[in-house]
Amino acid sequence: MKISTKGRYGLRILLDLARNDGEEPRMIADICKAQNLSEKYVGRLILKLRNAGMLRSVRGARGGYKLKRMPKHITLLEIIETMEGAISIVDCVSCPAKCKNSPRCAARQIWSELNAKLRAALEEITLQDVLDRQEEFSDYCI
Repeated sequence: MKISTKGRYGLRILLDLARNDGEEPRMIADICKAQNLSEKYVGRLILKLRNAGMLRSVRGARGGYKLKRMPKHITLLEIIETMEGAISIVDCVSCPAKCKNSPRCAARQIWSELNAKLRAALEEITLQDVLDRQEEFSDYCI
């Protein structure tokens, strides 16, 4: 499994909002400038994050985006699956019908167990955990 730019940038957007969580909402242009990202691409990613309930939009001349929940209540699993879709290290884990040998396949059982462990590990890490670690660095490297 490889996490694409959607997953990585989704995390960067949320980290930016968490680090700049003041009174004023954060505009897409400010996020893009700080993260060196395309406004068009970020606009599409933000819609996914908003629809997933991780951030909210604020309308008006001073509008923008803010986190909807505290960083300690947003997991890395939720971020990745919002941006990338359900985590599945091999197709037969998420869709057993794709494999005619699925019911009697020992390898599928191993893949399923590994997939469950990966999901559990990602669920243990929160946005706040990443934010706390990020404070050790001067710039984003995600």
